[in-house]
Amino acid sequence: MSELCRERLATQLAEAVAEALQHDLNHQERALLVVSGGSTPVPFFRALAARELPWERVEVTLADERWVAMEHADSNARLVGHHLLQGPAAAATFVSLTTHDPTPEQGVAEVARRLASLAWPASAVVLGMGGDGHTASLFPDSPELPLALTTAEPAVAIRAPGQLPRLTLSGDRLHRARRHFLHITGGDKRDTLVRALAGDDPRELPIRAFLSCPLAIYWAP
Repeated sequence: MSELCRERLATQLAEAVAEALQHDLNHQERALLVVSGGSTPVPFFRALAARELPWERVEVTLADERWVAMEHADSNARLVGHHLLQGPAAAATFVSLTTHDPTPEQGVAEVARRLASLAWPASAVVLGMGGDGHTASLFPDSPELPLALTTAEPAVAIRAPGQLPRLTLSGDRLHRARRHFLHITGGDKRDTLVRALAGDDPRELPIRAFLSCPLAIYWAP
């Protein structure tokens, strides 16, 4: 039953995001979609990819990325390529968050230049959330979290215990969207969200940084 619920959730989210993109494309030449990685969004990606949109006018980028090659199994870009940029959606323009530099600290300036050329504010930012309350690569135990939550720069290199080096959009840049969605599944994620709603310190649970603005929550068991 939970698998069926999650498929329905993915379809409903895809409908909402497609509607948002089409609405904005009715009034502007390009529209930007920011998505997250992980296993949860895969059915959403597939459902959205099947939607009939003027995909050649849609830009897609990521909320965050591990500092690995695009063909690496842990690459969010690889995930997006395999599951979202298929069928009609293959015509979209994808903008990656990695470079050929050895570290995210060395590559962040180039990524910032790419991000500057996109159609901000984004039509939609689709966030995920970990059991520790992180979203994008805003990890509660990352030394760079305070910077990522406060800087006006578009992207920040992130180091966190037990994690590959990463690059994340900053809190400021993630807020630059007309619509925010949170896509989560499972009882553990629900419990984390309940805890987040009961407090206001994003350094403890970074998802809180997005609970003070309109956020459409898509959850299924």
